[in-house]
Amino acid sequence: MITEVGVWLIFLLPMGSFVLTGLVIRPLMNRYSSVAGHLTALAIAGSFGLSLWALISVANDSEAVTFSPHSWLEVGRVVVNVTALVDPLTAIMLVVVTGVSLMVQIYSIGYMRGDPGYARYFAYMSLFTASMVGLVISGNVVQLYVFWELVGLCSYLLIGFWYHKPAAAAAAKKAFIITRIGDFGLLLAILYLLFNVDAFASQGLNPLEISDIHKAVAIPGLLATSVVTWLAVGIFTGAVGKSGQFPLHTWLPDAMEGPTPVSALIHAATMVTAGVFLVARFFPLFQQSEVAMNLVAIVGGFTAIFAASMGLVMNDIKRVLAYSTVSQLGYMMLALGVGAYGPAIFHLFTHAFFKALLFLGAGSVSHASGTFDMRFMGGLRASMPWTYGTFLVGSLSLAGIFPLAGFWSKDEILASASVSSSAVGQLVFWLAVIAVFMTAFYMFRALFMTFEGRFKGGAEADPAADGRGQVHLAESPAVMTLPLVALGIASVVIGFLSNAIMDVGLVPEHWLSHFLDVEANSFSLAIAGVSTVAAVPGIALAYVMYVSKLLPPARISKRMRLAHVLLSRKYYFDEIYETALTKRVFYGVAAQALDWADKAIVDGSVRAIGYFGRNVGRAMAHAQSGQLQGYGIVIGIGVIAIFAVMLFLR
Repeated sequence: MITEVGVWLIFLLPMGSFVLTGLVIRPLMNRYSSVAGHLTALAIAGSFGLSLWALISVANDSEAVTFSPHSWLEVGRVVVNVTALVDPLTAIMLVVVTGVSLMVQIYSIGYMRGDPGYARYFAYMSLFTASMVGLVISGNVVQLYVFWELVGLCSYLLIGFWYHKPAAAAAAKKAFIITRIGDFGLLLAILYLLFNVDAFASQGLNPLEISDIHKAVAIPGLLATSVVTWLAVGIFTGAVGKSGQFPLHTWLPDAMEGPTPVSALIHAATMVTAGVFLVARFFPLFQQSEVAMNLVAIVGGFTAIFAASMGLVMNDIKRVLAYSTVSQLGYMMLALGVGAYGPAIFHLFTHAFFKALLFLGAGSVSHASGTFDMRFMGGLRASMPWTYGTFLVGSLSLAGIFPLAGFWSKDEILASASVSSSAVGQLVFWLAVIAVFMTAFYMFRALFMTFEGRFKGGAEADPAADGRGQVHLAESPAVMTLPLVALGIASVVIGFLSNAIMDVGLVPEHWLSHFLDVEANSFSLAIAGVSTVAAVPGIALAYVMYVSKLLPPARISKRMRLAHVLLSRKYYFDEIYETALTKRVFYGVAAQALDWADKAIVDGSVRAIGYFGRNVGRAMAHAQSGQLQGYGIVIGIGVIAIFAVMLFLR
């Protein structure tokens, strides 16, 4: 069984890499900055090995591995502990975070070679991985919140890594500000727990311990249904911000301004999956509120189709993948909302591998073409066979094509939604089916535009190229292609092996469902048929439009001009938020009102106090005439007044 030291080492190894890289290698040994990449990869490889040990330990014990809490802060009756919680959810997330991060770090050694911020990049990446690991193993709400905010800080640093680019700096600020809006809801939920210490203490519970919150849900009367609903909604608000769910989704596509490996890590295993993890961590709380569950399902289902619709028309390959991530996170939220806890975590697990593969593949093609704009790519299949093959595997998996990883996990979500007895469940099922068609279309549109046809010039033809990219039509170096191959293999086999529908050698039937202690869904041939029927036409339509050109995209765009403009402008949400809300409502109304209050009330009060002090002083100054007879009269009046009061009191 894994020890407490082993668990904390999963966190401390990347944190140690951050300290060494940031405080020693970068400032003191910058000429040896290439060591930073290998140090980071080695540290995270150690974390990955320990994560596998944790997974095996939890599987063998068939229960969570718990450790004694360590007192951190005591404020009155509030006791804040530091503790590690390693349950099945934690064990799976640790493997996902460290496994995908390891592939990303190895890839980054080649991708970031020659960048002047090489050591700084790996310091940030080490801190990012450590923060996510700390979030995952937290057994205390305050501890979780600290790492939750640290993950947000790291995303800000990495999205704005090339801070000299105005677009990168703006995207980093946008991500930081919008996720803070969601985090405010999570903070309110935590504050409620802090102000209800006595209610928990009466049952011998600590409101900040995650395991104790779960126990409180089972105690009748301790948490009223309305309280549970508001707590769940507050927690979900935090998840909406981090996971880019509607309406706080606008930061995620702009986050593509960071280096591509950063995008892969954010979208596959760290920041955006943190929102899904948060809802899953507090799932017993959500189950007690039908309102909260329906809210999660509706937001997730709507986000799945809403984000997919924008992916249909994007020309930047990373933005296509970004909207795909938002859509797939919607699938996971949808599953949690209909009570399909197991399928949601299953899809989170498989999605991490093929989405990391797709983002790293996008980085590989930009490495060759010097651009991310697919309109200036094309014809890369011949010069980049390894990238093409792995990108094809990732696209098929994301589209949910048998027998790849995405097929098994996505179909379990659809099956769970289809058998839901509620109207919400049936609604989100059909939203998810429509999103399957859209997903297949936009992924194969990206594949065909990038790899098929003739090469269209790359950075040399792209007027928006940022100057970093150079056309170099050749396969990426081995340090970049090997992670693609490893993730490609995982995208093929990990879905079936993770939740096999039959015993396969050392892999028991539905072991992941049993591991998560949820009921295993029987394989539904009908649902598999529905999802396949939805996906295949999407692939066929992409082929007809972008390969055979029987339906030229320009003609379709012209005939559906209004829809195309609406999708291309992302439903004008940026304009609504930045112009209507920020400039007009905040600066035009709220800021003006605050400015008036500051000048009229605050400054007016200060001026009134000053006026009173000055004038009282002047009156007293006039009284100090220096004439003794005047002082005598005042003293006499005072003595008479004192005698009068004494007589009256008698």
